[in-house]
Amino acid sequence: MTRTREPLISLALYHAFKWSVVSPMLHTYFRIKIYGVENVPQTGPLLVVSNHASYFDPPIVSSCVRRPVAYMAKEELFKVPVLAQAIKLYGAYPVSRGSADRTAIRSALECLDNGWAVGVFLEGTRTPDGRITDPKRGAALLAAKAKVPFLPVSLWGTDKILHPGSSLPRSVPLTVRIGKLIDAPSSTNKQELETLTQKCASVINEMHDLGR
Repeated sequence: MTRTREPLISLALYHAFKWSVVSPMLHTYFRIKIYGVENVPQTGPLLVVSNHASYFDPPIVSSCVRRPVAYMAKEELFKVPVLAQAIKLYGAYPVSRGSADRTAIRSALECLDNGWAVGVFLEGTRTPDGRITDPKRGAALLAAKAKVPFLPVSLWGTDKILHPGSSLPRSVPLTVRIGKLIDAPSSTNKQELETLTQKCASVINEMHDLGR
């Protein structure tokens, strides 16, 4: 049976980390603007799809939608005992880099069944300007299998947080726009998945083009 909320301990850790670290940094250092928070359901499984231009994107998305968002993380991190427990509580699930990892798909579906919002970058990798040009169908397949809606999110400005070769984040203005829910696919039909994937990409790019 599908649960309606993330585990209580995960919710507690999420809010502690958000309000003590992430939110203060976003509002003071990055002067973030957030639009569309009213579009986010606070209970029930959800597939959060977004563009991707920075390593900082996962905590930014999770903070702005005001609920934990589970993202895949490289499997090596799950071999570090203390770290493994911590990132699991925050909803991370392992993926084997460079392979079509069915275990990661099963883990994402399990997160959704446990009431999590699961985050997927629609292009599967970072893009230099934050726009989506080659969206992948993986998110749509997850949504179809789990029968959960998409929540489109646009991140603007995160491509400028880090200069190439630098590890120090720059104080740049960020804008996050959250779109309205898009219904789950009715089947795993390839054409339907492709159509909904392109729809998600178009909505995100349109929000991104609005700029600051």
